[in-house]
Order: sequence, then C-alpha cells, then structure tokens
Amino acid sequence: MAVEYRDYYKILGVPRTASDKDIKAAFRKLARKHHPDVNPGNKEAEARFKEINEANEVLSDREKRQRYDQLGADWASYQNAGGSGFGGFPGGFRVRTEGLDAEDLGGFSDFFKTFFGGGGGGFEDSLGRGRRRAAGPVDTESEVELTLEEVLHGTQRTLAISGQGPSRRVEVKIPPGVRDGSRVRVAGEGGGSEGHRGDLYLRVRVLPHPVFERRGDDLHATTRQPITLLVLGGEAQVPTLSGPVGIKVPAGTPPERVFRLRGQGLPQLEAREKRGDLHVQIQPEIPKELKPRERELFEELRRLGY
Repeated sequence: MAVEYRDYYKILGVPRTASDKDIKAAFRKLARKHHPDVNPGNKEAEARFKEINEANEVLSDREKRQRYDQLGADWASYQNAGGSGFGGFPGGFRVRTEGLDAEDLGGFSDFFKTFFGGGGGGFEDSLGRGRRRAAGPVDTESEVELTLEEVLHGTQRTLAISGQGPSRRVEVKIPPGVRDGSRVRVAGEGGGSEGHRGDLYLRVRVLPHPVFERRGDDLHATTRQPITLLVLGGEAQVPTLSGPVGIKVPAGTPPERVFRLRGQGLPQLEAREKRGDLHVQIQPEIPKELKPRERELFEELRRLGY
C-alpha cells in the first residue's frame, strides 16, 4: 500500500528550522482553532485537528523529527528499503483527545498507521505465512487545563479514547494539589487492544488566576485598603480561594505589609490534609478624586505635617 507523504512543517505552518518552542506554540494555536469542541459537527475541522496532532507528535519528538528530516520525500518508502520498516522508531505516540466525541479519533493517516502502529494489517513470517499482529499497548497522553479552584478541591475529566474496537469514555479523577506540569496516570486505559492497553496520562497545566499567584503550595495576593484603615487600624476583608475573610489590621500598618493566613493556600499533594499559606500584601488605596470635604481634611493633615 502506498503511503502518503505529509509535510508536517507545512501542516503546522513553521519552517524546518523551527525550535521546539515554536513547534509547540504553533501546535497549541492550531489545535485550539480546529478543536472539535470549538467546531461541533464540522468534519473538516476534526480531520484538520487529527492532522495537526499527527504533525506535532513527530516534530515534537527529537528522534522522530531527526529521522523525518533525514528521509525527506523518501520517508514513505522507507519500510521497503530493506529494513524492518520501523528503523528503531520508539512507539507511544501521544494523542490529545480531550473533548473529542468520536470514532474518528483513531483515524490517523495511512502513513501514521503504517510506520507507528494503530492500524490493522498483518505481516509475513520467514515462511511466507500471513499472521495477524495484535496491537500492542500504547501509552496515550492528553493535556488538561485546571483552574486554581479545581486544584484546591480536585476535579475530574472525561476523555474519549479511540483505537481498535469502539471508542471508550474514561473518567479520570484529578487529586487536589496537583502542580503545573505534573502527570496523572491511569493504568490500563491507554491505546491498544482489549487486555493489552497502555496507560493514559494527563499532563496538567494550571491556568493563571486574576487574583492569586501560586508559589509551591502557597498563594500570594495583593489587596488595596483605605489609607484610614492602615493609619487607624481595623478589620479588612481580604480574598481567599474560598471567599473573603476578615483580618485585623493594626494601627500604623506600613504600606505593602504582608499578612500571612495559615492554611489558606493549596493542599499538599503528598499530604492533602495539610495546606499551604496565603500571603496577602496590603497597599493603600489612593483616591483619584476628592470631594470638597475630603480635600479639606487632607489639606488639614498636610498642614499638620502628614
């Protein structure tokens, strides 16, 4: 069977000299644009999404990219050039499948199936007898984006996994406290035939939060409070992931003082009953406009030397 040659650089819209970072950025941009969840019912977008995935899985792997670059247009005929047909290529392509609905998830090009598995077909032994090769286990990887609130409480994701046989839906529980870049492993739920499946991995990416910055298991935030509160003291409402809480602010608190709220950070992944701390920096709220009476009072303070 003739195998179609695909220009993966052209598919991702990057030059052959593109760095790993450039390839990743191009893949993420195109994947978001053509993701089936963004284009429900659009078969052309689904096909484009699979094509983008295929290109990324070759170009993002150093060894596979090197061989692809070396073989060029002869890549498609390599398996008949006297070698084994796989030339030492490692298996285990990662397929990002979150949100895909469908039997089309496994429909990669003939090229992809021929060289890296995942399709049917057999092979002949030394006597010429045809034998059917069972699909071996294939580890599957997908990226998942979490908010800090989901990191705090834990969450779950449903993924559609497709390969040989009908597509499957897998519920994956993500524990509280996971960190950016960590992987959640689900044994035996990856690609491959029934009883010979690899593992499923979810790579975590924690989304930026508009209020809190994560540093390990601690959270950091900034809140602005009236000048009078810092001067005279009182109670301030400060943000936490679970909602605002009140703290006591002593009189004469200097600007940008940091208050530590124990146990208001994120759970520790290794000991979930423990949580990090929340560090809140207080800055004075400077009014941009003053009413006549307010201006009189500030003028009076200035005359008093403040």
